[in-house]
Amino acid sequence: MATATQGIDQRGEELRRGGIVIRTYDLWKTYIMGDQEIHAVSGVDIEISRGEYVAIMGPSGSGKSTLMNLIGCLDSPSKGEYYLNGNLVSAMNDDDLARIRNKEIGFIFQTFNLLPRASALHNVELPLIYAGLPSHEREQRARAALTAVDLEKRMHHKPNELSGGQRQRVAVARALVNNPSILLADEPTGALDTATGNEIMALFARLHQQGNTIVLVTHEHDIAMHAHRIIHIRDGKVERDERVSVPLK
Repeated sequence: MATATQGIDQRGEELRRGGIVIRTYDLWKTYIMGDQEIHAVSGVDIEISRGEYVAIMGPSGSGKSTLMNLIGCLDSPSKGEYYLNGNLVSAMNDDDLARIRNKEIGFIFQTFNLLPRASALHNVELPLIYAGLPSHEREQRARAALTAVDLEKRMHHKPNELSGGQRQRVAVARALVNNPSILLADEPTGALDTATGNEIMALFARLHQQGNTIVLVTHEHDIAMHAHRIIHIRDGKVERDERVSVPLK
């Protein structure tokens, strides 16, 4: 047992030293439906380095959402290994997964997921409350995150006093506030009009230039083309993995 643990620790340390934030080995997610087995993710091997901007793209039913849930530690694989920032998260229990989600991953969802009666500032503070930070440090970091997304003048407004684009910026600030290993964005422009969506994608480009690792999950080709690399998923497998020569701006 000690030898197996040492091997896991050694592999995790090697991945950290190599700047590999996400590494999956033969990752599977299988659902039992009656007498059938549905393989939503089928033996996926992917590697994403610190500072990369990657889109995971595929049509509805391709397995990309299941893969996102595994990468985001929202679900556990049926088989295989997943290392996030050198931590073997595929072997963790629910409490450990919750801690890793709060510390290592900044989530950005299509529907914003903001508390309607709380100000933008308080919405951004939420992950820091869960992390147990004192109130003065929480406010300082939340203000800095809102300033980073150009919302310093709207931080005391509630979501219903903000436009769709501003609400998504609050969600981005909340994702940034813990200085996570990755920003994981699930269809982040899906609830926005084209012009506002382009503004959010320009913000992502700026965050990437500042050194953030971004994983974008989308079914839209024009949104995926903002990334520097696209992993195409079909039938639960990696169909192809390509570099984007000239990302959209």
